[in-house]
Amino acid sequence: MARNPHPEVTERRILAAAKKLFAEKGYDKTSIQDIIDKLGDLSRGAIYHHFKSKEAILERLNTDDWHASQALCDEIAKRDDMNAMEKLRSLFANSLGDAAHLALVKATVPFFDDPATFTANMRFWSTELPKNFEPLIEEGQLDGSIPTEYPREVAQLLALLCNYWLMPCFFPATRTQLRYRLQCLATMLDALHAPVFDQHLIDLATDGMMAFAGDGSGSAAEQQDGGGTSPVSDAH
Repeated sequence: MARNPHPEVTERRILAAAKKLFAEKGYDKTSIQDIIDKLGDLSRGAIYHHFKSKEAILERLNTDDWHASQALCDEIAKRDDMNAMEKLRSLFANSLGDAAHLALVKATVPFFDDPATFTANMRFWSTELPKNFEPLIEEGQLDGSIPTEYPREVAQLLALLCNYWLMPCFFPATRTQLRYRLQCLATMLDALHAPVFDQHLIDLATDGMMAFAGDGSGSAAEQQDGGGTSPVSDAH
C-alpha cells in the first residue's frame, strides 16, 4: 500500500468524523465501524494506524478541545473593549453554549468510574483550571468590575463547583433543582463581590447542564421541573 504523504490530513478527517458522530449518537453508541462508514474511504486498519482505540480518539478530541479553549481564553483576555467581568462572563457563555464541547464532556463521564481518572480530573479542576480565572478576577479588582477580596478563592470556587457540583451526572437534579443550585452559586459569588453568574448565565447554564444530563424538558426560560434525572452514562 502506498504511503500516505499527508497523514495529518487523514488524522484530522478521522477526528472530525468521530466528533460529529459522538455529538449525534453519543460516545457509547458510536463504533469504529460507524466512523469508517462516515468517512467512506478508509479501512479499519487505516483508522487503527492513527488511533489505537475509540478511547484514544476521544482523548485526542479532548486535548484539542482544551487547546481551543485556551486559545479562546487568551483571545478574550486581550480584548480592550470589555471590562474583566464581561470577559469572565464571555468565557463561561462560550463554554456553556458550545454544543460540541458539551458533547465531548458527556462522552467522558463513564471514565470517571475509574478512581485514578476521577482523582486526576479533581486535581486539574482544583489546581490548573483556576489559573484561567484568577488573572481576570485580579484585573477586575483593578478596573472595579470585580471588587472581591478573594481572587484566588473565587477562581477555585468557580472551577470546582462549575465542573463538579453543577453537573447533574455527579449531583442528580431536576431542572428546577439545578436552577436553584445555580441561583445559590450566584448568591455566594454576589456575597464575595464577584457576581459572575447573572440571569443570562443562569439561563444558559441551566440549558447546557440539563442537555448534558439528557433532560429534554425545554429551555431554561420556561423554568419547568423536567422530572428526575439520574447520573448520565456518557460524559467529559
